[in-house]
Amino acid sequence: MSNENISKLLDIMSQLRDPETGCPWDIKQNFDTIAPYTVEEAYEVADAIERKDMNDLKDELGDLLLQVVFHAQMAKEAGLFDFNDVVDSISDKMVNRHPHIFGDVDAADADEVIAIWEATKAKERKAKREKAGLTDEEALPSVLDGITNALPSLTKAYKMQKRCKDIGFEWETIDGVYDKINEEMDELKIEINANVNGSHKDKIFEEYGDLMFVLTDLARWQGFDPEQSLQAACRKFDRRFRGVEAKLHAQGKTHIDTDLEEVDALWNEVKAEEKKAKQA
Repeated sequence: MSNENISKLLDIMSQLRDPETGCPWDIKQNFDTIAPYTVEEAYEVADAIERKDMNDLKDELGDLLLQVVFHAQMAKEAGLFDFNDVVDSISDKMVNRHPHIFGDVDAADADEVIAIWEATKAKERKAKREKAGLTDEEALPSVLDGITNALPSLTKAYKMQKRCKDIGFEWETIDGVYDKINEEMDELKIEINANVNGSHKDKIFEEYGDLMFVLTDLARWQGFDPEQSLQAACRKFDRRFRGVEAKLHAQGKTHIDTDLEEVDALWNEVKAEEKKAKQA
């Protein structure tokens, strides 16, 4: 991207936010109102990558870049920082976190690179705590520092568990995970069975969360991101259910005209057709 290209985008955003001649919608936005769009655009980038749609990826990356520019423009208006400060910050961070490239540190393989990265991030978090003027007790470092609450819950649980694994807080074998899943499932069943007139609703809520947390750990043991796995499951369900609807439409029906048994049979047809197509 040339300086001319980015300047053009920055100028467009500045015009959109102009209090006299700008867009009414853009003018009334703030960090809080734009944040959900930023998260959504990041997911749309990931979706385009998953679908291997490079034309869509180009567009979605542009939408995500616009979010950065939008936040930077609002910060500039508030006298906090501007786009150049954002670029300088990430540039400094990348140089600092890659001493094996830009410094005199050696890294023989990817594992050593990750160790350097984590050590550098730990130093950065410590510096942030000190800059914030926290007391010794408040500044007590944690391996969980830096994991933002804004992450999707599955991703957050995954990152927390990876951090703990790195310091040895880990099951000895995957059997420990299986046992914990069974334990949490049993506890959830107990609360559900004891739920009379909603009396155990809070406990069910808690036990369900515990079960999901352990299932996330199972994904980590198998080496994949549980958020991505669930997203894939959602896409599969979407594809298959639309297939059922298409079959009903071909018969001149909708789900309103159909009982569960027939829908289930069509669902199995769609699954079988998918399996056959994969084997072809």
